[in-house]
Amino acid sequence: MKKVLIFGGIIVILFGLLAVVNSMKQSQLAEGNPFGKERIDPATAELVNDPNYQNVILPEELEEILEDNGDVTVYFYSSTCPYCKEATPRLVPISEELGVDLVQYNLTEFDEGWSDHNIESTPTIVQFENGEEVDRIVGSAPDEEYRAFFERNVNN
Repeated sequence: MKKVLIFGGIIVILFGLLAVVNSMKQSQLAEGNPFGKERIDPATAELVNDPNYQNVILPEELEEILEDNGDVTVYFYSSTCPYCKEATPRLVPISEELGVDLVQYNLTEFDEGWSDHNIESTPTIVQFENGEEVDRIVGSAPDEEYRAFFERNVNN
């Protein structure tokens, strides 16, 4: 009986330590993240230092631009989306080459964006002019399509 109690106590202590380590890891992942959240998804944490994911826009910033009838080009992505992970390293350099300020909205962190902006799948790029949507491109596309989208929609 004593052995069972000792063994049970050790298991409880191990699970407690595991919970503490996991909590510390999560808080470290959230430190310095651009999303203004205490906790972020581990898939998002992996992208925090990736140079292709640095032009983050928060939901309230996007809403302010749209309410002020502004123009903005938004890349809606999910940090867990394999298509986004394939498209982003191609998309970001094209936008930079063409001088497009492509802001990035992470739907993993801010899932209200799905319904707020009628996003059905990722990646999706939406062009807003005067606060209203004027064009979008859905899904991972060839580089030529991204280039044509930017040239068609963004005044350089």
